Amino acid sequence: MPSRTTRPITLSGPDAAAFINAQLSSDVLSLGPGRWQWSGWLDPKGRVRALLQVARVADDRFVIVPRGGDGAVLANDLKRFVFRSKVTITLGDTRFVSDGDARDDMQAHEDEHGTLILGEGNASIYIGARDDNDAWLARHVEKGFAWLPDEALDTLLPPALSMEQLNAVSFNKGCFPGQEIAARLHFLGGHKRHLRTVRSDVALASGQALRINGRDAGIVLMHNEMVKTPMSLVVLDDSVVQADTLETEGARLHILSTFAA
Repeated sequence: MPSRTTRPITLSGPDAAAFINAQLSSDVLSLGPGRWQWSGWLDPKGRVRALLQVARVADDRFVIVPRGGDGAVLANDLKRFVFRSKVTITLGDTRFVSDGDARDDMQAHEDEHGTLILGEGNASIYIGARDDNDAWLARHVEKGFAWLPDEALDTLLPPALSMEQLNAVSFNKGCFPGQEIAARLHFLGGHKRHLRTVRSDVALASGQALRINGRDAGIVLMHNEMVKTPMSLVVLDDSVVQADTLETEGARLHILSTFAA
């Protein structure tokens, strides 16, 4: 089964770190060479435009891996904010996401073929030409590492993707787009949608709306169909989760885990 694809975005130049730090939600300035971190690009209302993995492959060179969405659109939108910053933004070719061997957690390495390797401790993912191993998908569903379908873009707030638990949002680094809304949710709470893993009695589809009693109650982000009992990563309204088993229109869901905001 072919792996998912993405189009990495490379930012280089003496102002690359400061520029990315001002745009993304994570503390990019704390990222050392040879390391990667989770991050996001939010709109002014705090909604997640893109969920990202950001690797610092050299002092003045970063590679951003969009987890869903259109890399070309993201790259062009980032260029609008360059102004006088000394940073070059380059959109890469379409690359496959494949499973890799054990690498130190949060270690980033770019090999001689241009493949970006992102360590996860007991495993890794490869962003490159390989399209031969989708085993990472099951692991990311279980860990709550979301990949956003088009239907989820610009609709979810950071707590719904457990972004704080991933250290993808920092409130100590200065301003970034959507910070006011994200900070309000962080300090005052009140967000009632959470990321969850579920098993279903039928196959679900990424981007599928989960409906209960005629209204949308959530969305499927990722679906692992390589197991006998389908397992998915979803976002659900807390108000509809009354028990471990949930009846939606067309599917019965058994909730396995809920991720903190």
